[in-house]
Amino acid sequence: MTNSLAKQECIACSGDAPKVSDEELAQLIGQIPDWVPEVRDGVMMLERVYKFKNFKLALAFTNKVAELAEAEFHHPAILTEWGKVTVTWWTHAIRGLHQNDFICAAKTDQLLD
Repeated sequence: MTNSLAKQECIACSGDAPKVSDEELAQLIGQIPDWVPEVRDGVMMLERVYKFKNFKLALAFTNKVAELAEAEFHHPAILTEWGKVTVTWWTHAIRGLHQNDFICAAKTDQLLD
């Protein structure tokens, strides 16, 4: 199911775009089971920690995520540490989750292939 999300394109959204509903959240999160919804400062976000054998591999993955973000024109928070990368997606314009975040999360997972 992740592949179907990953095949979709992000759409430009403005501050009046709808956030995902609770029902949509439940359906979409089922397609990206390794991602966790987190609330920070009242903003719902999607987060996943990826593990790597060393810093060099973590940095290479970070660069792939950056290229994806530029291609989709949708930008996550990325924390690169020795042996791990934490990626957090949310839509800044609506201070919450939009379908774009789930699309980008699915595409991020495919970067491991």
